[in-house]
Amino acid sequence: MKLKYLFFVALTSLGLSACSDFLDVDSVSKYGNEDVFSEKTEINRALNGVYAKLMSGDFYGDAYFTKFIFNSDVEFTTNTSDVATDNSFRRFDGNSTASDVEKFWNAGYAGAEYANNFIYYLERSPLYNTADEEIMQMMGEAKVIRAMFFHDLATYFGDIPFRFEPSAEVENFVMPVVSRDEVYKALIDDLKGIAPYMKLAANLSNGVERASKEFCWSLIARMAMHAGGYSLRPDTNNPASIGTMQRPTNYKDLYKTALDYCDSVMTSATHTLTLPYYRVFVNECNYVVNSNDDPIFEIPFAKESSGNVGYVHGPKSELYEGSTSGDNIWGEAKSGAALSAFYRFMFDPEDARRDYLNGLWGYLYTGEPTISISYTVYNNKWSKLWATSGNPESAGNTGINYPYMRYTDVLLMYAEAANELNDGPTEGAKAALRQVRQRAFTNPEKIDPYIENMSGSKEDFLKAVLDERKFEFAGENMRWKDLVRNNLLAENTYYNFLRYLVCGENAGGTSAYQEMVEEYDEMPGYLDKLPSIVYYKIGANPQTPSEFPNTSLRIIDIYNPYDDVLVGNVPDEYRASTVQYPYGWASDSGIVNAQCLYSFYGYIYCSSKDGLIYLNNNGNYVAHAPSVGAVLPPVRYILPYPNAAIQRSAGAYKNYYGYTK
Repeated sequence: MKLKYLFFVALTSLGLSACSDFLDVDSVSKYGNEDVFSEKTEINRALNGVYAKLMSGDFYGDAYFTKFIFNSDVEFTTNTSDVATDNSFRRFDGNSTASDVEKFWNAGYAGAEYANNFIYYLERSPLYNTADEEIMQMMGEAKVIRAMFFHDLATYFGDIPFRFEPSAEVENFVMPVVSRDEVYKALIDDLKGIAPYMKLAANLSNGVERASKEFCWSLIARMAMHAGGYSLRPDTNNPASIGTMQRPTNYKDLYKTALDYCDSVMTSATHTLTLPYYRVFVNECNYVVNSNDDPIFEIPFAKESSGNVGYVHGPKSELYEGSTSGDNIWGEAKSGAALSAFYRFMFDPEDARRDYLNGLWGYLYTGEPTISISYTVYNNKWSKLWATSGNPESAGNTGINYPYMRYTDVLLMYAEAANELNDGPTEGAKAALRQVRQRAFTNPEKIDPYIENMSGSKEDFLKAVLDERKFEFAGENMRWKDLVRNNLLAENTYYNFLRYLVCGENAGGTSAYQEMVEEYDEMPGYLDKLPSIVYYKIGANPQTPSEFPNTSLRIIDIYNPYDDVLVGNVPDEYRASTVQYPYGWASDSGIVNAQCLYSFYGYIYCSSKDGLIYLNNNGNYVAHAPSVGAVLPPVRYILPYPNAAIQRSAGAYKNYYGYTK
């Protein structure tokens, strides 16, 4: 067996700098396992090889937050095709021959296999001793990373091939398919066993860039929440069936596990929400690590070597002849990891997260800002443009860390679990929610009065928690998972589609479904007030880093980003811009644009040919007239096993959920 090593070098003191230039990969085929696992320095270098697998662009480095973050009321990517495709999984449309899903699968299992190897040989090392803190910390880190990979594979693929032994040490190279319930039990039990031996982030030389005891506890909680929630289960007697949404009978035991381990993190008092919301992410864009604030574990990407965070996020930054120029020295940004155009209207106007997250302009190669409001807006949570320095020739591989686990998640998981177990919110659940809202609002009326108003029932409080998660985790691959866990994905997808269709239809007349959508959103009449024309002016940065973190770039000030206004009310210095949002979404003929018709194609679409809406009911598209309280089939969010994996298994693996190839 051959190992590769990733060396972490010269990381300075916590809170000052992250991993900008620490990547150094060395092929070490000259080493045998006996050499590697008989000396601590070599063991640590082998562990760095496990961390290196987190950085693959086919998994956490890019695909995890671009290709496999499903369209929802938060993250959204348009699609104009009116036929089934191989690789359009964001709109719940694809099959087992898709190259993207095969690469995603291979990268996930490569990471799990590296971790399996490390754990197997460390357990057999002459240095292995449960009384050795260094050895046990390294063991814990490998087990936590292994759990990450297997957890996310189970989230996407359902029941998965699974085992802890490395492939080189078993006779049958084909891993057996194991039910997700058994997978989660094994992973949770494994982390429960190692957690007592692990160190807190404050006691690790690289802080939250290494897997800590708090991260171990948090991951146990996350896996327990997913294991105890709903998921799409196959009908093994009918592979053509999409399946049914079910939760295990012992779900309350799993929620109790989540509650207990969230409580362990909270009572450790090692993390807070002291920094302003925007500062958490601006720090990541500037390679600053804060190990005692919101982040609990950040995937430690390496600058100019790995990770597309901030390249696919944030405002678009264009190139001209391969470079940027003028005031824009930050290079290209593709900015395809966008947000739904409706997302910004769902926020309370006083929520500090709203204006930071929702980006309404990008930059030309000169650094000149240009307005961009369409079917989506930019996700401004991260951007390479928020860094204090840049390279006009750079593109991806930003090295910006990705916060895989945050303390905010722990607080909101605690609130959700306590609400479920108590059949309504406990005082502890309210206190956890309060901590999150206190960072987002300065007006006290938006904190305790809101929480009390939403605490009248289990259902109301759950909605409050899920709403808070919606506004917290844009771009962090959370929203669709939260909806799946609570069996709300079908309903959410249904109304997401209708929002876009309603605005498209308004260009050619009135929509039959507008009132229905506005009632669901609890905002009567709001679709008639959305700005079809925005008024803006371009000017110098107002030097308010809370809103515009890069204070050297010019900005666009939009007079009416949230409401339509009468022409006479707008100051003279503002220019008018007719934007695609919302009424321009239909063509001059009154036919709704394809982006509104087909961006949820795998579940629901509207035909441009006959104007009828079709809903995917167990693999059959059936004409459907939307109605309040409609009984909806499940969304096929589960990915297919790649065809290549099925072939390699010699028939041991089989696709369900209606995948025909």
